[in-house]
Formats: sequence, structure tokens, C-alpha cells
Amino acid sequence: MAAIDLLGLKGQTAIVWGGGQGMGESSAYYLGRAGCRVAVVDMNAARAEEAAARLNAQGCDVIPLVGDITDGSDVERATAEAELAFGPIDIMVTIVGASSWKSLLEVTETDWNREFDLNLKSVLYSARAAARRMLATGRKGTIIAVNSVSGLTSAPFHAPYGAAKAGLMNLVRSMAVEWGPDIRINAIAPGTIITQRLPKQASEDDPASPFRRRLPMQRRGTTDEIGKAVLFMASDLASYVTGQTLAVDGGWTAAWMFDVPTEASRPGKLSD
Repeated sequence: MAAIDLLGLKGQTAIVWGGGQGMGESSAYYLGRAGCRVAVVDMNAARAEEAAARLNAQGCDVIPLVGDITDGSDVERATAEAELAFGPIDIMVTIVGASSWKSLLEVTETDWNREFDLNLKSVLYSARAAARRMLATGRKGTIIAVNSVSGLTSAPFHAPYGAAKAGLMNLVRSMAVEWGPDIRINAIAPGTIITQRLPKQASEDDPASPFRRRLPMQRRGTTDEIGKAVLFMASDLASYVTGQTLAVDGGWTAAWMFDVPTEASRPGKLSD
């Protein structure tokens, strides 16, 4: 029996903002291997070009673009360039963000605006650029934002980032309600992920490591695992999913502040 194409992505055009490295590059890889033509967009031209070269060497069809996602007009320009190269946009993925650690008593208006510009308004710009085109032509499509478990939980000295990410959850719902039924909008909320900026440390394998004690999966996630989640949300496998935020966090938000049980700490069986 011939294999069935369950993903339904062959020949589609995708844009991946933040596609020059890490979770963005992994997402571009899986979309590309599933048959999408992918534009990877990064603020750094060399990073975008190097990622595109790596992805093309792995059998993908990728072009590099440069763009500033905090500038709405630049987002429109980059989207138009991707469309000119590959045709109408089917998939828009936004994987950008940054955070700082500072007391609320010390956070400045500049700090606050910078985090909201990069972590929240950026998604509005990219999503709107895609949705305008899809709605104008009656074309179906999907929009995916990579959020964070910081939108689901809180941490001291991390308020602007958490507030922006919590706002992103509601923005995703609002876009899904306004732009349905032919456009699906969802988010992925990664937990703690091994990246070039946050590499794995040898201490993480220690049983006393907080990653072993606090995560049911007892390890940090990989950029590949985020890429696969993005692929799922983009594909026909998620055809009835919209307005949702999927936590890909190894159980972080399930366990929250509690240590996961060890064999020694598990309660004994109840007696008959």
C-alpha cells in the first residue's frame, strides 16, 4: 500500500521569522523536508544566508531574507519578497523574542516597550501581513507563533517578558476568532530548550539538577522538538486546531514548582 501524505504541505510557501538559528532553523528544516518552500528571515544577513545554505544542503528549498520584525513596514516588504520568490503565502511562523531580568521597581518605560515590541507586537505585524493576503484572495493558511511557558507562569524579575507572552496567548485567540474559518492561528510555548545561547551543561545530568528534579521528562528540550511541534501545527494533522497555545515543555507547567517523584519518594501501595 502506498504511503499517505498526512501532512498536506507539499508545494506550500512558508515564512519563518527568526529562521537563522535555533528553533527557527529547526522549524524551517521540518517544513522544508515536508515539501514547503521556505523563506528564512533574520535581522542578521549572514546568519540568514548561512542557515539557508545548511538547509538547502539537507534537501530543503530555502531562500534567505533580511528583515526587522519590530518594524511593520519592513515585515510587509519581506513578506512581499517571499511571495515574489515562491508564490502566495500559506504558512507564517514567528520565532523571535528576548528578555531581561530586572525588578519591577527598576523597569523603565524603554525596557517595557522593547520587550512588548519584540515579544508581542512583532507577532501582530507578521500575522497581519499574512492574513491580509490570505483574506484578500480567499486562500486558506496557518499562522504560528512561538510563545513561552513564561506566558503561563510567572517568575520574579521577569514581568515585562511574562506579561508580553501572556498577552500573546490572548492575541492568538483573538486572531483565530477574527480570521477564521480558513486561517488557523496557534502558538507553541517552549519550556527550557537547549540552544546555542543556552547550551547543555554537564551538571544537568546530576540527579540533583533542577531539570531532573522539576521536569517530568527529566531533561531540557531540543530545538528539533520545537520544530516538530511547529510542523504539526502547520500540517493537516492539526486541521481542527485554532486559537490554542501548545506547551512543549517536558511537563514544566504540569509539575510547576514541585519536585517530580523519585522511586524513594513514591508512596507505597494502598493495602487492600
